[in-house]
Amino acid sequence: MIITKISNSKIKEIDFENLSFGKYFSDHMFIMSFKNNEWLEPKIIPYGPLSLNPGTHVFHYGQAIFEGMKAFKNESGEIRLFRPIENLKRFNKSAKRLCMPEIDKSTFLHALKKLVKIDSKWIPKSCTKSLYIRPFMISESEYIRATPATEFKFMIITSPTSSYYMGETNLKIEQKYARSVVGGIGFTKAAGNYAAAFGPTKKAQDKGFTQIIWTDAITHEYIEECGTMNIMFRIYDKLITPKLSESILGGITRDSIITLAKQKNIEVEERKISVNEILDHHKSGSLKEAFGVGTAVTVNPINSITYNDETLNIQKTNQNSYATILKNELQSIQYGQINDVNGWTIKI
Repeated sequence: MIITKISNSKIKEIDFENLSFGKYFSDHMFIMSFKNNEWLEPKIIPYGPLSLNPGTHVFHYGQAIFEGMKAFKNESGEIRLFRPIENLKRFNKSAKRLCMPEIDKSTFLHALKKLVKIDSKWIPKSCTKSLYIRPFMISESEYIRATPATEFKFMIITSPTSSYYMGETNLKIEQKYARSVVGGIGFTKAAGNYAAAFGPTKKAQDKGFTQIIWTDAITHEYIEECGTMNIMFRIYDKLITPKLSESILGGITRDSIITLAKQKNIEVEERKISVNEILDHHKSGSLKEAFGVGTAVTVNPINSITYNDETLNIQKTNQNSYATILKNELQSIQYGQINDVNGWTIKI
């Protein structure tokens, strides 16, 4: 691996007390090109512009995938990655679906560890902040022909960050547009999935909502996920979340929360959830909580859900809420404050 370090760090320009999600970038980036059916020598270089010609494949056909993960630093200065192998598995699953080359485990982990270690000063030492890590791959062949590219660029950039959502989270159930369909690429982290969601999401945000709850593309009767997170409901004392399908992204935080809930003897159901079921449970008072889970948001309580003209106000979380209990447990593992019995973290 070739490593070229920056001459003057930008870190003094950053106010770590007032971070915005995804706005600031660390000093270095990892980059590796794929040509002639093989990966070339990897590099860590100063973060900066790329040079791509107008005919570059990704601009025209959107052959691009990414991941989202985090590095955490506790008060003792220990740095941990959280379940990076699961991110790699999902990344390669996305790559295979979009006809892109896969990344091997040793290369991925070596790149992550090296990059995070070099920019370790960029990791906030706080239980409310972390270093967001964005691995991604784009097609780099230079032709405008609707066929899979043969040349690619794999990169990793990092960004010190705090909470994704500030303030209340008020969601709207989508009844017209669809994020994905069965048989499509909804289970991947393909760039196009997110671009396609921008229009409907902006319409909802213009009306004062934070995000959308996506429903199935055929009937719009069944809840699937939110724009930035998987969704979970506490009905009575049972934790219920939509069962994974080809149209739902299999979140790593989702899987972690389900595991932790079961270890705390909370009954969990993964199944289809209809909009009408949620309306009925709210009306009867059995809908105790609703919250989103994901790498960016961790565990994010939902304040309200709107369907047609009806707004369901959700009970505020407290110390006994599942959202609070499970978030505290997850973050304690991520920051190395309690024993990681599941072997999820990798210490750098």
